[in-house]
Amino acid sequence: MESRAVLFDRTGGPEVLRLEKVTLAEPGPGEVLVRIDAIGLNRGEALFRSGGYWYEATLPGSRLGGEAAGEVVAVGPGVAEVAPGDAVSVLAVGTTMSGSGVYGDHAVVPASTLLPRPADMDALTGAAVWLSYLTAYGALVEVGKVAPGDHVVVTAASSSVGVAAIQIVAALGGVPVAVTRSADKEAQLRAAGAAHVLVADGGPDVAAKVREVTGDAGARIVLDSVAGPGLADLATLVARGGTLIVYGWLDPRPAPLPRNWPLNIWGYALYALVEDPEALRRGQAFVHAGLRDGTLAPLIDRTFDLEEIVEAHRHMEANGQVGKIVVTVRH
Repeated sequence: MESRAVLFDRTGGPEVLRLEKVTLAEPGPGEVLVRIDAIGLNRGEALFRSGGYWYEATLPGSRLGGEAAGEVVAVGPGVAEVAPGDAVSVLAVGTTMSGSGVYGDHAVVPASTLLPRPADMDALTGAAVWLSYLTAYGALVEVGKVAPGDHVVVTAASSSVGVAAIQIVAALGGVPVAVTRSADKEAQLRAAGAAHVLVADGGPDVAAKVREVTGDAGARIVLDSVAGPGLADLATLVARGGTLIVYGWLDPRPAPLPRNWPLNIWGYALYALVEDPEALRRGQAFVHAGLRDGTLAPLIDRTFDLEEIVEAHRHMEANGQVGKIVVTVRH
């Protein structure tokens, strides 16, 4: 069938992206054709597009994207878990974006990347919730074992994972401490549930403020997506015997080994959750329950049309967002 897809032929800035017509093959064994209604943007896709991701794009003509919501159109041989007409979310963790990226109006993806989308979950929410909330859930609950009263420092707090982490910590009775580079985001982060908001640049010393809000004990968990040379300083925010969980590398420079031992350091990836059926089941149940009772609610920063994908990536790289950027698809 003929479809529209976002492609790029060389790595670089948002301007390398283009929207054009492509021909999609019928889904093969274990694959599903999905009509895409909404796409959730993630920082890793900007890294992939620019050549800074952990694996390289297959060029020219690479596709892009790993999170979306839509409806099953057709299934390939051997697929029994979904059927045409089913509402689904796509969480393509562990697949190569070049071949099965979801930036487009249709995509052929492995059936294993689909999550059922309940009738009360619209496409915007279905595209905005899973990568962010499952990442935060896996890191904080499955690994960090966050408990009531725990102080949890969240860096890059205005990101979609940061907002999810704030809400999850608050829902479990913890004390979310948001770290941001912009004082302009304080009100939104507090509205999302942050008990404290610390400005990293041009504001008070973060380490001193963390000691102040934790009674000089430090945070039991620090959740970080930046890494880089600042990691050693960030580790000083962790309470004795606490855990530093690093789930991203926005700063690609080498990160020194922190030395404020005893300290638990955990490099977290969503693969750990998605590849464990029981952990994934627990994560889905946790998120669904939070959505139902209102303790979890994806914060959508801004929506763009598919035709505006270059502008959407520029907005993401401007670092002004609070929450998730979603691209909608008109059919």
